[in-house]
Amino acid sequence: MLSRVANSVYWLSRYIERAENVARFIDVNYNLTLGETDSLGNQWAPLVYTTGDQEPFEKRYGAPTRENVLKFLSFDEDNPNSIISCAAFARENARTIRESLPSVVWEQLNKFFFMVRTAAKVSSTLDQPQEFCERVRLASHLLVGATDATMSHGEAWHFLRLGRLLERADKTSRIVDVQYYILLPDAHDVGSALDVVRWSALLKSASALEMYRRQHGKIVPERVADFLVLDRHFPRAIHFCLMKAQESLRNITGSTSGTFCNLAEQRMGQLCSAMDYTSVRDIVQHGLHQYIDDFQNRLNLVGAAISDDFFTTHQQRQARNAEASGQSQAQTQTQTQSS
Repeated sequence: MLSRVANSVYWLSRYIERAENVARFIDVNYNLTLGETDSLGNQWAPLVYTTGDQEPFEKRYGAPTRENVLKFLSFDEDNPNSIISCAAFARENARTIRESLPSVVWEQLNKFFFMVRTAAKVSSTLDQPQEFCERVRLASHLLVGATDATMSHGEAWHFLRLGRLLERADKTSRIVDVQYYILLPDAHDVGSALDVVRWSALLKSASALEMYRRQHGKIVPERVADFLVLDRHFPRAIHFCLMKAQESLRNITGSTSGTFCNLAEQRMGQLCSAMDYTSVRDIVQHGLHQYIDDFQNRLNLVGAAISDDFFTTHQQRQARNAEASGQSQAQTQTQTQSS
């Protein structure tokens, strides 16, 4: 399989999943703030922080009001992580590998793209964003179903699944982390009815409330964290995503359990093993925010290794190493001259 095709398939899937999860961020926060306007502007700022886009947001918008944040995350074409940008990037990646995709996938992706473009032109979309967010989630689910049902489950499909699951693991971790930025601004709320409502909304944002209720019943923050981080059976739990991502990675490389062929597999295996032998008690003792922060850093290393092992050509690696070597020599020379 050409690395160009693998790269496009992988990022096509990541962008679709990213758009869905941004819609989830918006929807849960809108419901938690009960549609309040700028008086709760500080409740919207963390959404920008959790996507890592605070610097460009502050440059272009300044105050993190509800209107500004919704526009930035939904329809700002200069924001590469906005829903409209993700839809455009996914469609462009699909266009370059049109011959590798079933017609139904291409058609569904076009419908998704034009639905977002149309919604961006309707001013009332940002006033009541719940319906738009629901349509984004539904479009993402239809695309996943189309690829699963109409694509041969070979290398291309596994790259699709790998990209989707890594993106989902990252965004689920960020949704959980939102609890500590947004959902619990006052320590006095711990254990209150309001606290239960907020944790329920968090589960709902990951489409996890019903499955959590069946397994655990009562809403308990520690159990919610356990369910969304360590559960091995729920499709949006971080641990489940990593298990299935590792499975696809092995299918791509042909390696067996307990072995690895490249750096990506090694890092993935180390991260999966760490989660295999972690308990929610360990996470709480370490600190949930600190644990998620460390997890996201390690997941980024996995993503970088996948890019280097599968998508970067030998010539590109040589050019990059030569550039890095030149920069290092220049820094050494500068330091010598300064001395």
